[in-house]
Amino acid sequence: MHCYHNFMQNINWYHSLNKPYLSPPDWIFAPVWTILYITIIISFLLFIKDGLSSKKIIPLILFVIQIILNLIWTPVFFNLQNIKLGFVVLFLLWIFLIFTIKEFYKISKPAGLILIPYLIWTTFALYLNLGILVLN
Repeated sequence: MHCYHNFMQNINWYHSLNKPYLSPPDWIFAPVWTILYITIIISFLLFIKDGLSSKKIIPLILFVIQIILNLIWTPVFFNLQNIKLGFVVLFLLWIFLIFTIKEFYKISKPAGLILIPYLIWTTFALYLNLGILVLN
């Protein structure tokens, strides 16, 4: 019951915020993220399918960092209700994702290319987070 109460508080807080013009309806986030997480997993599997080597260490570190940033954004934004720190986390995610795509592409073009929709959505999320920051 405690988790549900926190969830409802966080959703009510989010709904109380002024949002930028292109904010999508709430229902869109779950299917989009489901598809994106599937593509992220596929990208990772494509990247490691031929095994690990020393030339894959830096790209894997970049990948892990961007995943960690991805996972901490929601608690920072919703649980802490820290819009500014959420933007910083998201911006760092965006930077590390660009580097991840570049490095994955050097080793496996499909592994890099399949992350482009994730980059596009993260760019859109940056717009949303910045809009919420400016408007509130």
